[in-house]
Amino acid sequence: MPGMVLFGRRWAIASDDLVFPGFLELFLRVLWWIGILTLYLTYRGKLNCAGGALLSSYLIVLLVLLAVIICTMLAIVCVSMKGTICNPGPRKSMSKLLYIRLMLFLPEMVWACLGASWIADGVQCDRAVVNGVIATVVVRTQIWCPVTLQQASPFSISSRTVSGITGSQRRGSAIPRGPPSCRSRTTEYDLVGGDQLNCHFGSILQTTGLQYGDFVHVSFHDKVYELPFLVALDHRKEAVVVAVRGTMSLQDILTDLSAESETLDLECEVKDCLAHKGISQAARYVYRRLINDGILSQAFSLAPEYRLVIVGHSLGAGAAALLSIMLRKSHPEVRCYAFSPPRGLLSKSLYEYSKNFTVSIVLGKDVIPRLSVTTFEDLKKRILRVIAHCNKPKYKILLYGCWYELFGGDPDNFPTELDGGDHRDLTQPLLGEQSLLTHGSPAYSFSSDSPLESPSKYPPLYPPGRIIHLEEEGTSGRFSCYTAQYTAKWSHESEFNKILIGPKMLTDHMPDILMRALDSVVANRAACVSCPAPGGAPVDMV
Repeated sequence: MPGMVLFGRRWAIASDDLVFPGFLELFLRVLWWIGILTLYLTYRGKLNCAGGALLSSYLIVLLVLLAVIICTMLAIVCVSMKGTICNPGPRKSMSKLLYIRLMLFLPEMVWACLGASWIADGVQCDRAVVNGVIATVVVRTQIWCPVTLQQASPFSISSRTVSGITGSQRRGSAIPRGPPSCRSRTTEYDLVGGDQLNCHFGSILQTTGLQYGDFVHVSFHDKVYELPFLVALDHRKEAVVVAVRGTMSLQDILTDLSAESETLDLECEVKDCLAHKGISQAARYVYRRLINDGILSQAFSLAPEYRLVIVGHSLGAGAAALLSIMLRKSHPEVRCYAFSPPRGLLSKSLYEYSKNFTVSIVLGKDVIPRLSVTTFEDLKKRILRVIAHCNKPKYKILLYGCWYELFGGDPDNFPTELDGGDHRDLTQPLLGEQSLLTHGSPAYSFSSDSPLESPSKYPPLYPPGRIIHLEEEGTSGRFSCYTAQYTAKWSHESEFNKILIGPKMLTDHMPDILMRALDSVVANRAACVSCPAPGGAPVDMV
């Protein structure tokens, strides 16, 4: 995996990254060679014309030159397939092959220019032959640029941006054509923020099924540490609902990234009150708005017998959990339902305290309920260990991953680690010298000073409340006809102390996917949670 050294410079591309771009160029070159050979064999009897010998020589030299390039590319592809990610030894001849391939660009360019010059001079031969030569020059020019760019650029993978929003703003729940909400009208609720056309609010109405008069306050104000939220009356469940929005903007991402811990000043008996700094700041903002601006008092003045329910998704779920802790003393009946909350949220004592009134819902292998500073460091260590002991070449791993993504299957059938038990830590940077990445070298041996084994400077944080885990029955790929079915069970937080890599680690976090899974579980009563949560007082489900 170390970057190759060419022309005295280390490039951000490894010698095993050339399998797929090399195969693409090889495929195009072979097709090109076959086409030119067919052209020559078909019209070689018609080259008895002015300039015909020149054209014949041009095609023959071009065939030979392409054959050399094809052999070189075949060698590059074969060598790039050798070895493993951290064992580039079998690929040590790659730099020489690349120098040869680069040198072949010069005669190829010269020959293309000569061909164009001879055609321009007016060769008096069969027009089909002349057009064929012109086509070879044009095709050669078109192939040069993309192939060169492919060989000069590293293989990159783009990841989806996770956009966490509350259940009232699901991804994909587009507003129908001509919704009645996107129009100018006098609002019956407090509106803060930029929703002059009522389109965002229309989406909330469309999703929740509530009426205008059910909303007490709606805020779309969005800054760092300041999240949009709404307060509404759910008359069917007799609850005052506070819903906090999740990550949808750059400001929200900055709030997410403020991942260090800070101490909370809470009026409760809990000691060691630590929480995620960014989310705790956001929860304080909502708390100040609810209390200082009298929003919560206004809601309970309309429905004094109702109880308080706080909900949120992703970042909003974390803020909702902390907000419920802050409001617990003044509203002992408060209940919080956190959909896909982040793991790195509460200290151990606050986590235990929140079990009495908070329920978290996690879908499948969702990465966010497993994500914290400590679990991210653990993921880095595990990735380095897997890379260090991987016995498969990179192209096979990518092919296995594509197959798993498209068609599903058991990831245990795709072994990538050595069978031996001598799993030592990789202590050198991934872009270090090749000698440092060779198995058996002193730098590869275990060291107590290894950064992989050093304790984290961040205290461990935990997800809020008790956790309902929605697990998919069986496995499915992206394009399989299998309809996902889910079961629900109470789970311990220790089941979410490691980040799981899989094709659904991001999609399982999306609100629309989560809501469909919840609908599936509720529809199948046999799969619903029927037993009480392990330990602690029962949690009422509103």
